[in-house]
Amino acid sequence: MDDEPLWYVAYGSNLVRERFACYLSGGRPRGGARHHTGCRDPRPARAEQSITVPGGIYFAHTSQTWGGGMAFYDPDLPGRAAARAYLLTRRQFCDVLSQEMRRDTGTDHDLSEAVAHGRQRIGPGRYETVLKVGERAGRPMLTFTSPAPAPPNPPSASYLAMLGHGLREAHGWPPERAASYLAGRPGAHGHWTPRDIAALLEPNRVPLGSSHERR
Repeated sequence: MDDEPLWYVAYGSNLVRERFACYLSGGRPRGGARHHTGCRDPRPARAEQSITVPGGIYFAHTSQTWGGGMAFYDPDLPGRAAARAYLLTRRQFCDVLSQEMRRDTGTDHDLSEAVAHGRQRIGPGRYETVLKVGERAGRPMLTFTSPAPAPPNPPSASYLAMLGHGLREAHGWPPERAASYLAGRPGAHGHWTPRDIAALLEPNRVPLGSSHERR
């Protein structure tokens, strides 16, 4: 069961392949301050695909890493959320989940409820609710998010730049499309314009970490 493949669906900063690699093999992303433990199985993802899933993302809470709202997935929002799916072993997914929950790796979380019924609350924290967003090639597609929508909070420039870079890398979107997508998300809408976000995505700005990181 530990080697059974499943898809981890990333919709936030793990859209960036280089950044996500640190969750697998350990280390600190270029320009970042946080060191990731890595997985018990440090091998790269078996496959990856650029996808969209029903629903959308919103920005809420306050990130100690980025200094503003963080991206959360809500399947009940209208539209579709842009994402990147990584094919991992079940054990790798559990270790990625543990790192997002700020827990030690090495726990094989029971994901049966999420796989069978679509939702499972692992803990009370912000990224401790696992959702099944579909299947691909007979394998479940799982992500994690907040247990319930929270009041919107505008994201920081560095976080938006990271997400924009991930959208461009994963989906091949031009800066204008990535900026329009992010500017329309709850929490960013009304605080950031597409033009402002597009300016963060200029070719000479490739933010793989944040000078604000402190956790």
